[in-house]
Amino acid sequence: MLNRTTPPNIKDAIEFDLQLKPYKKMVLNNGVEVYTIDAGEQDVLQMEMVFYAGNSFEKNNAVAAATSYMLKNGTSTKTAFELNEAFEYYGAYCNRTCRHETASVTLHTLSKHTGVLLPVIKEMIADSIFSEDELAIYKQNSKQKLSVNLQKCDFVANRLIDAYLFGEDHPYGKYIAAADYDALTTEQLKDHFNQYYLNGHCVIFVAGKLPAGLFELLNTAFGTLALKPGGKLIIKNIAPITIKKHRVSNDPDGVQGAIRIARDFPNRHHPDFMKMMVLNTVFGGFFGSRLMSNIREEKGYTYGIHSYVQNHFQDTTALLISTEAGKDVAEATVAEIYKEMEILREELIDEEELLLVRNYLIGSILGDLDGPFHIIGRWKNIILNNLDEQYFYDSIKMIKTIPAEELMELANKYLQPEAFYELIVI
Repeated sequence: MLNRTTPPNIKDAIEFDLQLKPYKKMVLNNGVEVYTIDAGEQDVLQMEMVFYAGNSFEKNNAVAAATSYMLKNGTSTKTAFELNEAFEYYGAYCNRTCRHETASVTLHTLSKHTGVLLPVIKEMIADSIFSEDELAIYKQNSKQKLSVNLQKCDFVANRLIDAYLFGEDHPYGKYIAAADYDALTTEQLKDHFNQYYLNGHCVIFVAGKLPAGLFELLNTAFGTLALKPGGKLIIKNIAPITIKKHRVSNDPDGVQGAIRIARDFPNRHHPDFMKMMVLNTVFGGFFGSRLMSNIREEKGYTYGIHSYVQNHFQDTTALLISTEAGKDVAEATVAEIYKEMEILREELIDEEELLLVRNYLIGSILGDLDGPFHIIGRWKNIILNNLDEQYFYDSIKMIKTIPAEELMELANKYLQPEAFYELIVI
């Protein structure tokens, strides 16, 4: 019988032995690779088709995002309304996203409806027509949304800091202006669609309670298309702006400033990347971080401040600190950020704080392994970054064992103020 007078044993998260559920791999007739996780109790499924079709591949600004969005805006046999109705009738949801390197088409549905809905996805990626009327609506809505966003200091800051860091001509640094929307044509969208979707490189990820005959369903829908396996990012040289300190006035009547401080940083293939996950968590990567404790809790300058490492596929990515603060304390906030960097360079992190961070990180990973959609998301990140299963287990080991002395060395290597671009937009 359970003795309720005795409290249960409490274990630190770092004592857990985390295991990444292995995927099953299929290859369609055209060579496209499909990675699957069959798990979960509910009759639901997520399928994501990842195309190497992001803005790194576009020939003109805004083309990749417009093409991605308009995949669900009409084919030769279905209007935009009919496409959306085809998913909603079955309680399903189809989303399109466009990033720097990739663009995705994602389906969430009850598993039993997979066979009915895959042909609709096929029609979207094989027969989108990009009508002039739908493009005109997209351009109008996008320009209106951009006009509203440009009044927000945080939106402007996000655009500018990447441009400073990578250069305005780099895929990671360029941003869209209203004139770019005006310049869009259906011919540009069709060209991008034909090259990077209809005849592009694709990887498919499926997770959930998988229906019987899934391979046959996928192969029938997509195995006969002119898709190709894998994909390769077009590498462009980085040409950052040389001036590192910037102050931008965006709204003279504004009461808040958006602060962005960023520097270049290696991608996931560099041994320092995993180590920085621990150091960054101490610095500004969770609610109990140094930046939050100082600038939010002690000084009251902001509601929240965060630092993180961007995840780009190219050789160089970025370490970024982001917050919004009252314009009268914006400069003081910047000074406190550099102060916390200095402390990490000069003082060892004590074992109690380091244990808290280790437990937080392991707990976060444990949460990421809860359910098939999270698991396939973890695998997608590994596969698209050209890594393997060992990367996951090496990360766990590093989080549990990296000493404070090594983190101090890392801070002295990467948390030097002169290496950072600094921006305040008010």
